[in-house]
Amino acid sequence: MDVKIESGWKAILKEEFEKPYFIELVNFIKKETREGRQIYPPGKLIFNAFEKTPFDRLRVVILGQDPYHGEGQAHGLSFSVPAGIPQPPSLVNIFKEIRNDLGIEPPRHGNLESWAEQGVFLLNAILTVRRSEAASHSKAGWAYFTDAVIQKISEHKSGVVFLLWGNFARQKKALIDTNRHFILESAHPSPLSANNFFGCRHFSKTNKILQQQGLPEINWAIEN
Repeated sequence: MDVKIESGWKAILKEEFEKPYFIELVNFIKKETREGRQIYPPGKLIFNAFEKTPFDRLRVVILGQDPYHGEGQAHGLSFSVPAGIPQPPSLVNIFKEIRNDLGIEPPRHGNLESWAEQGVFLLNAILTVRRSEAASHSKAGWAYFTDAVIQKISEHKSGVVFLLWGNFARQKKALIDTNRHFILESAHPSPLSANNFFGCRHFSKTNKILQQQGLPEINWAIEN
C-alpha cells in the first residue's frame, strides 16, 4: 500500500503498510468517512508527527494516547494544538513543569511544532478519533502500527530519550531496548495525576542526556 509519509519513515515501515491489519485499518477509516463521521485529525495530518520529525532526526519520543476529539484541536502531534486553540489541561500542566524545571514562561499558544522540528517525536498511540468521542478508534488497529513504530525506533536507533507519562505510556516500555535507549517515567500531566507529574524535571533531564551524548539540547521554549 502506498502511504504518503516522510521518506525515511516510509523505508523503515514499508513492511507494516502491507500487513493485513494496516489494510483493514485504512478501510475502516475510509468507511467512517463514507458514513459521514467527522474524523480528527484531518486526513492530511494523520501522519503529521512523522512529517515534522523525520526518522533520521528523531532524538526524543513523547508518547500520547489518542488525539484530542474537539473541533480544531488535533493536528497529528501528541499533546499539541494549533495556535489559536485553547490549551488543553494536560498541556497547561506540561508548560507549568517546564517553567518550574527550566524557568521558561508558558507560551500563549499550544503548538508544539518547534519541538517536533528539533527531533522530538510527538507520537499518539492511536492516530485518529471520531469527533466528540474519546478513544473511539482505540480498537481500530492503530496500536499494532504504533507499537511497530516504537519497536523500529528501538531497533534502528540508539540513545533516544523516551518520555513515558502515565500508565498507558509506561506499558510501552516493554517495546524498548533499555540497553540502547533512555527511559524517563512519571505520572500523566492530566489534572487527575498532575501532582505526581510536577517535579519530574524531564525536560532538563532530557537535555542532560542529550548533552552527555554530544547532541544538541532541545530548546523547550516556544515563541509566541
